[in-house]
Amino acid sequence: MDVGVLERPLPKPSAEDYVNARLLEALVEGWLAIRFLKEGLVRNAAGKAFQAWRALTAALLRLELDRLKALARSDEERRWLETTAVPRVPTGRLVRLSQLLEEVGHVGYSAWIDRALNLHEYQYHGPDPDMAWSKYRSREEAAVAVVGLLREVVDRVEELKARVKWGNELENSYKTLKQALVSRTEAQ
Repeated sequence: MDVGVLERPLPKPSAEDYVNARLLEALVEGWLAIRFLKEGLVRNAAGKAFQAWRALTAALLRLELDRLKALARSDEERRWLETTAVPRVPTGRLVRLSQLLEEVGHVGYSAWIDRALNLHEYQYHGPDPDMAWSKYRSREEAAVAVVGLLREVVDRVEELKARVKWGNELENSYKTLKQALVSRTEAQ
């Protein structure tokens, strides 16, 4: 997999290929998470899984922008969705953004955003037997959560195939992450 795609400048959110770039980012970040798990770097894997979910969220926000703006309660909120939510995907607003995505048809998105945020927390605090700083008591619990979140990334990206311009780069990255997840499951 070409991890160099993460170093490319992102297209402007108004550009046609923005959604594809974010989906590709989600798949590459997911693959890196699996790679880190193989090397025993669970905290790093948790961070990459979070980044994968965040990139997927950015793609969905852009894809659903017109529908989301229709839900907005004010012109200010519509502008914020376009100028901040889509290009930046603020971590502190992920819960609300996931709720909005559910309102436009992305069923169960909020539950997965909770897992992504728990992994983000784990990345910084590591395993916590008392569960005061992290929701995962052990590296093993966090690793299982990483794999589960990445399976959901793959499933949700697959659902978007018909809605985006699906090229070879996306297809190859999709297949590579899907195979890495199968190999990871077989190794357990």
